[in-house]
Amino acid sequence: MFAKILIANRGEIACRVIRTARKLGVRSVAVYSDADAGALHVGMADKAVHIGASPVGESYLRGDKIVAAALAAGAEAIHPGYGFLSENPDFVDQVTAAGLVFIGPSAASIRTMGLKDAAKRLMEKAGVPVVPGYHGEAQEIVLLASKAREIGYPVLIKARAGGGGKGMRRVEHPDDFSEALSGARREAKAAFGDDRVLVEKYIDKPRHIEVQVFGDIFGNVVHLYERDCSAQRRHQKVIEEAPAPGMTPALRKAMTEAAVKAAKAINYSGAGTIEFIVDASQGLKADRFWFMEMNTRLQVEHPVTEMVTGIDLVEWQLRVASGEKLPKMQSEITFSGHAFEARIYAEDAAKGFLPATGTLHHLKFPDSAPEGASMRIETGVRAGDAISPFYDPMIAKLIVHGKSRQAALEALGIALSQTEIAGSTVNTAFLAALAADADFSAGDVDTGLIGRHQQALTAVPPPSSEIVAAAAFAASGAGTQAPSNDPWSSLAGYSHFHTVPRRTRLRYGDDEIVALVSVRPDKRFQVALDAPYDSASPLDLRTAPRLARWPGHVTVFSGAIGYSFAVPDPLARADEIAAGSDSLRAPMPGLVKLVRAARGEAVIKGQPLLILEAMKMEHTISATHDGTIAEIAAEGAQVTDGTVLVRFAEEAHV
Repeated sequence: MFAKILIANRGEIACRVIRTARKLGVRSVAVYSDADAGALHVGMADKAVHIGASPVGESYLRGDKIVAAALAAGAEAIHPGYGFLSENPDFVDQVTAAGLVFIGPSAASIRTMGLKDAAKRLMEKAGVPVVPGYHGEAQEIVLLASKAREIGYPVLIKARAGGGGKGMRRVEHPDDFSEALSGARREAKAAFGDDRVLVEKYIDKPRHIEVQVFGDIFGNVVHLYERDCSAQRRHQKVIEEAPAPGMTPALRKAMTEAAVKAAKAINYSGAGTIEFIVDASQGLKADRFWFMEMNTRLQVEHPVTEMVTGIDLVEWQLRVASGEKLPKMQSEITFSGHAFEARIYAEDAAKGFLPATGTLHHLKFPDSAPEGASMRIETGVRAGDAISPFYDPMIAKLIVHGKSRQAALEALGIALSQTEIAGSTVNTAFLAALAADADFSAGDVDTGLIGRHQQALTAVPPPSSEIVAAAAFAASGAGTQAPSNDPWSSLAGYSHFHTVPRRTRLRYGDDEIVALVSVRPDKRFQVALDAPYDSASPLDLRTAPRLARWPGHVTVFSGAIGYSFAVPDPLARADEIAAGSDSLRAPMPGLVKLVRAARGEAVIKGQPLLILEAMKMEHTISATHDGTIAEIAAEGAQVTDGTVLVRFAEEAHV
């Protein structure tokens, strides 16, 4: 076993690897950028090395700096985590050339499976079923469009490199093919440096089911059963589970055998995942699944496999990379119960899952698992940390295990309802709604489920009068001597307060709320509210809602929903004019990738005006009304959150 390893990653996966290394007595070295100088993984590691500025191209994608850090720190091996350089064969070559061990597959295996088109051609030769489509080298638009017609619409355009839904477009009609191809190529180029694509038949009711495989340098390959990752938004996974609901013995046998065959075809060593697309339109059948791609690394969702098998996959990675045989053979690997993983992100589900930034002023996970279940929280952040625009906005992974799918699903809902996050917009309410969705609960899930139910899943009911009253009380100043996570504990010192009601202002969305707060002799407080809320809402302090105060805001938690209220500073002057409807502002920091309108041009409501690239995804900024462009951002401009991108001429509102 290694004495010391370097983790070439950040966030929750770096913390995850450090924990297993510590368990095995292996010392760990972390790397960090400017933005991560105070990050959790830096504090957990035995040693940490600074590798550059915050942008990934100047730090976590600099293989030379990472290798130099490993050598300087005396590490023997490098664990890549996932993302960044984890599937970069050139980085593997750099690592091995320096005399270090790459904790993962060989560069040859990564190259073989790294390009989807070449991988699918290889799988066809190996007898593994592949999705009907065009996987050739030629990339002329005329040829690709012709192949799309031959395959039959709808089709899916996919970047041949990378993953995570980047560079992917569904096309319903031939007239939309050219535009979709351009967008897929731009996104693929930005994310992977390769704009080549493949075109495949779009499956009407696709299930995304993947098989965890593991190989060693002695030619042994095993599978650790399947995971279902069909619950996706923007082609990115949201809630994963193991085993797959509705899985039949025949399909499991065919799929796991195909996965092992695929891994053996490239002499695979280490942890890997074979991803399949399954046509679930007529139920799960053994002849209706096809190879989609192989991820030659540890997956984000690997904890659900660990929960049902009891196997530490990171420990296996370290053992296999150090030259040991697989710890178990196929006959020794079993699974029990059911597990779910929910990815908690800083994002606004109601706005198309737009990534969010902010400081996590309040962060609280459940103290223990619901009765009859077990639970893990995988995170790389703490209260007070910032969600940076430079990296993926994941906050944590919440993983639960129960004796049955229903028991695990109930535990997931309870755990999400006990999670409290304030300071950034988060997706916990959406995750809870998805877990409670009738189709999802029944196991009738496919990759289009979230899209079909999106409006219902992302809708947030307005705050009740009790929630508004609690926010008003917390904002009123009563209890300001108490800790921010316990605004009720100092009420006793305000017995005089009931004689002089305190006027408090709040803002929830576009609603301006005025409240009169007073404390009654029975130690309950009363809040009189203007319409549209009840005029008086007495609350019993013993059942007061959970809440958190943070700079300029109060967040009240109700189940998995966090209602955040702004508390205006009465001494500050707000510049409301500049934020009027005459301008469109950047919803997050990013790069103006493409400008589709010009100064002086007349545009109509809904017309795309420019494309903002942020967090490796493209976001279209469209006109909110008819008007004439007075100013528009330049292509290539780097903008911050709130920067004016488009300003309309005044006559637009005449």
